Amino acid sequence: MAEEVTRARGARYVITCIGVGLLAGLMSGLFGVGGGTVIVPLLVLVLGFDQRLAAGTSLGAIVPTASVGVISYALNDSVAWIPALILAGGAVIGAQIGTALLAKLSQTVLRWGFVGFLGVVIVMLFVVIPSRDAVLELTWWTGLGLIALGLVTGVLAGLLGVGGGIIVVPALIFLFGTSDLVAKGTSLLMMIPTAISGTIGNIRRHNIDLVAAGIVGLAAITTTALGAWIAVRVDPQVGNILFAAFLVFIAVQMAMKAIRGRKGAR
Repeated sequence: MAEEVTRARGARYVITCIGVGLLAGLMSGLFGVGGGTVIVPLLVLVLGFDQRLAAGTSLGAIVPTASVGVISYALNDSVAWIPALILAGGAVIGAQIGTALLAKLSQTVLRWGFVGFLGVVIVMLFVVIPSRDAVLELTWWTGLGLIALGLVTGVLAGLLGVGGGIIVVPALIFLFGTSDLVAKGTSLLMMIPTAISGTIGNIRRHNIDLVAAGIVGLAAITTTALGAWIAVRVDPQVGNILFAAFLVFIAVQMAMKAIRGRKGAR
């Protein structure tokens, strides 16, 4: 697998990685996600990465992307620091579980799992009603809930190569009553240790293209701040609708890839 990726490292490889990074950074800043929903499918569909390598590479690229996003939201006082650290505590453990499972599940299972994952997110985007005035009240019960949410998010991050924002952001808004901007900023902060933990696990298992992760991550940080700037100015409901439309497109493309892969295996 490594030799195949190395042979593909030409101008198209670099340009594609840059393009993926620019789009992922914009989505990260705009929606408070790590960008894995962009990075994973595009690495699979355009560069021919298998699902495992794409997931591992995506998680590595999320580290610099989320870091810049946190700074952008912090400047607007839209980060709940303590809840983010609680989420990260559970997510770091979950990420190790997810990366371990990643090496054992089949390509078909991973592809359909990713499609199902996107489907849940799309539904959540229409269930959640964003608010700019809501706050996150930290109690013992919400603390335990944040740990549980972080653990689940970490497993998904390691397994699917996403930062977990597309789960954390709707959950913070819908279950914890957080404003959409604070949910996004908090989600990005939680992703940093989560992605680092998962990336360490993927490096140990030789399940990451570090060159691609570096190019995508560096490209992404140039557009993350722009996405965060737009997020503050766009109506929350409009943003949800646009994001849902994008995820529908990605889910359809990944489903077609899974169907073709299953037919080819017969």
